[in-house]
Amino acid sequence: MASSSSSPSSSSSSPSSTASRQRHVPLPPDPGDGNSDIAAPVCSVPIHIVTTAAQLPTEFLEPSPERKLVIGFDCEGADLCRSGKLCIMQLAFPDAIYLVDAVEGDEMLMKACKPALESEHITKVIHDCKRDSEALYFQYGIKLNNVADTQIAYSLIEEQEGKMKVPDDYISFVGLLADPRYCGISYQEKEEVRILLRQDPNFWTVRPLSDMMVRTAADDVRFLLHVYHKMMEKLNARSLWYMEVRGALYCRCFCINNNNYADWPALPKIPDCIVTDGIVLEEEILSILDVPPGKMGRVIGRRGSSIMAIKESCNAQIFIGGDKGPPNKVFIIGPVKQVRKAEAILRGRLLDIY
Repeated sequence: MASSSSSPSSSSSSPSSTASRQRHVPLPPDPGDGNSDIAAPVCSVPIHIVTTAAQLPTEFLEPSPERKLVIGFDCEGADLCRSGKLCIMQLAFPDAIYLVDAVEGDEMLMKACKPALESEHITKVIHDCKRDSEALYFQYGIKLNNVADTQIAYSLIEEQEGKMKVPDDYISFVGLLADPRYCGISYQEKEEVRILLRQDPNFWTVRPLSDMMVRTAADDVRFLLHVYHKMMEKLNARSLWYMEVRGALYCRCFCINNNNYADWPALPKIPDCIVTDGIVLEEEILSILDVPPGKMGRVIGRRGSSIMAIKESCNAQIFIGGDKGPPNKVFIIGPVKQVRKAEAILRGRLLDIY
């Protein structure tokens, strides 16, 4: 994972050709709690709508170990998953936000972004990377790598602080921004857009982009760097490794292939400094179980009771493709022994079906 220090300025290498497409969409001057260290750096930055690779910063297009970057990252789309349509990819630098228009720029533009999205030299700060990674992989062949997932980081910090872990208690992005420890802002417009998406699933495919679309897409990444630095101050060495390896496994989660992820980057190794602390950590893995067609409901149980019982008995994360797919598969992420335990219970449930 890249250093937590601020990434270099992007404006110096951002071509002037973007000027005609850039928009300033400021947030309210007080983002919620009157905390000036939030309001000052992120309230108003230029927003560039990108349709060609030449409009992106050189240090992004040409990743280098000498210029490690940390950027906010997100994707928007119509039913964002393998079979949906990725429409916008948001990149937040400290001094600018870039909305990469995958509709107008299409495959050529996304191909130019591939080295950065797969690079170990660019940390992509994102909230819940699973569906974004799936869309990138199946639509553009991009293997998203080196993510700092704020949903994972939030859970790890809660565990560090001694709070009881509750299965399926994942912090939403709106909830994360509302937490005064990280941002303390109200993101009401997000719910407005969710309503629009329910009314028109193709909301993000419309061109030209409306001011609401630009503002909402930008706001989804605008605060990520701020939240990231706040979290990095709290995470200990053990949690940092968990965040790194779980982020890598979450990126793989729905990206099923036939070679057991052999063409993906290697998973992060357990650092020696953690082993010498007297606590030997166990390798973490991703396991995928097949469920016979039509039997997933029995595995999940009435109102999720069966799958919840399994989650409560195992220290592992369990995900199901759901309506977006992939269907008839259960994904288990966690320490080897806990994953094997969850597998055994799930296989037992499957045997009980027959």
